Amino acid sequence: MRAFGIPWGPLSVSMFRRRHQRLNLALEGGGAHGAFTWGVLDRLLEDERLDIAWISATSAGAVNAVALASGLAEGGRAGARAKLRAVWEAVAKAGVPDLLRLNPWLASISRSNTLAHVASLFSPYDFNPLGFDPFRKLLEAHIDFATLRTTSGPELLIAATDVTTGRARLFRRREITVEAVLASACLPTIHHAVSIDGQAYWDGGFSANPDLVTLGRESPVGDTLIIKLNALDRNGVPMSAREIAARANQITFSQPMLRDVELIETVRRLSSRWARRSSSGDGRLARHRFHLIEAGRFTAALSPESKAKPDIELLTYLHGAARSETEKWLARHRGSLGWKSTVDLARHFLAPRSAAGATPVPPSPEPRSPTEAV
Repeated sequence: MRAFGIPWGPLSVSMFRRRHQRLNLALEGGGAHGAFTWGVLDRLLEDERLDIAWISATSAGAVNAVALASGLAEGGRAGARAKLRAVWEAVAKAGVPDLLRLNPWLASISRSNTLAHVASLFSPYDFNPLGFDPFRKLLEAHIDFATLRTTSGPELLIAATDVTTGRARLFRRREITVEAVLASACLPTIHHAVSIDGQAYWDGGFSANPDLVTLGRESPVGDTLIIKLNALDRNGVPMSAREIAARANQITFSQPMLRDVELIETVRRLSSRWARRSSSGDGRLARHRFHLIEAGRFTAALSPESKAKPDIELLTYLHGAARSETEKWLARHRGSLGWKSTVDLARHFLAPRSAAGATPVPPSPEPRSPTEAV
């Protein structure tokens, strides 16, 4: 093969592919565990050969997405890294939400493991009738949404769930407001539904966590890195009310991604060779290349309550673990970008699993604990 009179072989193609690559991101929700995603993004932004194209995100993933996009718009890669750090440090500094500090009764129960139980007994419209949400103040202090909407950069697909229909609503970059991010992260047992143009929204994790299908069909870039926070499997049968609630939540928020993977695999199975080469949405989806970085080995051992308790030790631990995992992923799979998938979606997400749980992952020697990671 020749280009501009220069002979091209496999080595030349490989060298060109490694010089500059574009990558979509799919960011799962997971509360404070989203600090793992922060660590992945922090490491990716250090790499001058990688550009972020589209970002599909939900809940904590949406917070990371807008921080990344806002930082890039204001100060390039360094600005994005600084913005992500500032947002997560503000989350850690806030600690127990201001709402709890202002309510002595809630503040007292927040120091125990009974808050989730109380939240299941009382509506947020009862214990927070004014709908006070301190997270709004945090987002507005760090993200310039007007600049985000009017500047170029990665396209955003921020998912929220329409309370009326139960369907996902995807907010694009030009539509992103603080309300869209709050809607994407709105757990209905803790917060009032977020109203946008007269429509009420809950957490996007109920319907798209995150949306992989729209990303695969519409993005002009053919590679997507999924950053998955929640383990697919949990060993044992939950017995206590707390364990049952945690497992029910895990199952609920895992279903949208499993549904998307099933659809992607169905499109691939039914697409002819000719259809895969077409420029149609299904053609692009069928040949889309997926990649994966998982936090499961680090988050599975954490208590369910840790998602709502953003201690600086936890955030630092997850951030460091993610940087290490991303370094390994880049070393193993950079050459596959633009060439082939590095995760078999059907085998990883849909294949029957043994009673012992998920496919074992070799343990990482570091970081071993939140204390050691600080």
